[in-house]
Parts: sequence; structure tokens; C-alpha cells
Amino acid sequence: MRSQDAPDDSSNATSTTEGTEDATTTATEGGDQPTPRDGAVDQVPTDVPPSNAVSEWLGVDLWVGQLILAILVAAAAWYAANLLTQTFGRRVARRFRRPSVTRTVLRLMRLGVYALAFLSILSIYRVSLGDITISLGVLSAVIGIVLAPIIGSYIQGLFVLADQPYEVGDMIELVGRTPPQRGFVEDITLRYTKIFTLDNTFLVVPNGNMRDRDVINYSAEDPRARLSLDVLVTYEGDIEEAREIIEDAARGVDRVVGGGPDIRIGSARYPAAPTCYIENFADHGVNLRLRYWVREPYKLLTVRSRIQERIWDALDDADVEIAYPHSHLFFDETSGELPVSLRENQRPSRESPRRGDRRAHDGGETGERYEDD
Repeated sequence: MRSQDAPDDSSNATSTTEGTEDATTTATEGGDQPTPRDGAVDQVPTDVPPSNAVSEWLGVDLWVGQLILAILVAAAAWYAANLLTQTFGRRVARRFRRPSVTRTVLRLMRLGVYALAFLSILSIYRVSLGDITISLGVLSAVIGIVLAPIIGSYIQGLFVLADQPYEVGDMIELVGRTPPQRGFVEDITLRYTKIFTLDNTFLVVPNGNMRDRDVINYSAEDPRARLSLDVLVTYEGDIEEAREIIEDAARGVDRVVGGGPDIRIGSARYPAAPTCYIENFADHGVNLRLRYWVREPYKLLTVRSRIQERIWDALDDADVEIAYPHSHLFFDETSGELPVSLRENQRPSRESPRRGDRRAHDGGETGERYEDD
């Protein structure tokens, strides 16, 4: 009985399915749409790019809408960066108390705003970071060679900010240049240091070069600077009087510290007033070295020149002379003899020498000429 009933059920199911398909086909051919199931909602696309919406709203092409939107994003980023700098500038300055670090932090804040704007512009043009990464990976070797010095300068800039060898507003000198370059630090960035020289010019030096050379900072801790001046006097003069004259001459110049308590440098103390010492006994005289302090490291050459002028005027009325290179020749019985003789048919001539008959002595002088009778 079971074997006969099973085929009947199968035939009924088949006929039922065929009837359903016929009904569906008939409904479709008649133009009627199938009724959606309960709870189903039509899917509406919502991921419309903003550039498409702007283009449709303005009635322009797609690329025009993208350009307009990119310009708006760039303008908003510029305004936001300026507003951020004005809002947090004083707070950052009070927090770090160093102009170079303050400027660097504010630059990084502005750079962050511009980076976000750049990513937004990429999304407007439907460009993903993955595409850029793949494109840069092809040229990574070339870009690495080109950008290596620049990246090195940025790293050196971080070390300059951390080590604090100089600060914005300090007067520094670059050792190794002829003549020496002195100037004021105008700006310190992660890539270079800008110096406003005393010749009214700007000098931009990469931070990598700044760390490789010696830098003299005249205004790091104390604006006072200690300088020296050498004066060579003769052995015949009064050395003590010469030292007093040199010290008084320096003491009467403006910008020179005339006296007061000793100036401390580290664990050492030095006299504040000008002091003259005997440096050494040279070949042509006694070398006296003047050590003096200036209140500010400005117009150093002017101060040095005024001190030398006062020394020159004061030595005119003293028993002291400035030495200069000279030689004395002594002849005695041990010096030997030099025979000199004249021929009988020759005599010294008093006539003026003609061109071609001159004999030059040492120093370019014209010697006497002898000619036959």
C-alpha cells in the first residue's frame, strides 16, 4: 500500500508546483508586479558623494562641483588653522616658555589641520590612501634617496630643539668662517636655522650643518661677554706704567664693565674690572694682554676700536712705546772682514742712471751705477 501511495503524493506536488509557476507567469505577463513580502522595504541608495550633490544642486559638471568643494575645504582649513593658532598660541607659549618650541608646536598644529583637509579633498575625488601607497611603493627607492637629506635635517632639528644650544633672539657666532659670521637667531624650524647677521643679511643654515660646527653663543645665560686685546710694548719701557695705562683706557669706554663684584662663571670667579697681564716675552717686545667685560655682546668691534684709540693717545705722554718688528746688526772683532776694492780705471759716477743701468738692492731701492771713463 505504501508503494502505491508515494507516487500519488509526488504527482500531486509536481502538479501543484506547475500550477504555481503558471500563475506567476500569468501575473507577470499581465503587467502586475509581485507583491513584496511583509516587512520588506525598498532599498534606496544613500552613498551619494558630496561632489555629486553639489554638482546637481548647482547644475554644473561633476569636475566643477569637485573643484568648488575642494576650494571650500581648503579655505575652511586655513581659517581653522589660524583660529587654532590664535586660541592656543598664548597657552602654548606659557607652557613651554621657549620661542623656538612654541613656534614648532604651533606649526605642527597647523600641519595637522592641513593634513585633515588633504584627506577630505582626497575623499572628494574618490581617491583612497591605498592607491597612493601603491603608487609610492613603486618609487620608494628614488624618493628615499631624494628625501634623505631633508629627513635628516628634520631629525637634526629635533636634536637642536632638545639640546637648546641657542634660542630665538640670541647672538651667536659661527666658527670656521672668514670673516666670522655673527648675528641674531631669527627663527628655528625643524629643517633650518635662520640668522639675521650684523651685515643686515639673512643666513639660512640647515640644522645638520649647525650641529656639525662650533657655535659661540654670546647671550645664552648672561649677556655680558669677556674679551681680550693684546698690546706689544718694548723692553725699554716701563711695564707697570703700561699696564696701568691700558687698564685705565679700557675702564673709560662705554659698554665696558668698569668694576664691581667678581663675575662668576661656573665655579670660577673673574674680576669685573679690566685687568692687564703679561702674556709672554716675545721677540720684539713684551706682550701685554688686556681682559675686559662688555655689558652686552653688541658692537664688539666698536668697543675694541675705542679702547685702542685711548691706549694710543695715553702712550704718547708715557715712557712706553709700542713695539714693532726690527733688527739690530752688531759688528765687532769676531764678525770677520769684507774686502772691498775698486779698479784704477773706475770711479763712482755722479750722473743720474739711465734706464737699464739700475741695480736693485733689498727693498726695491735703486743702487749706484758705475761706468767707465
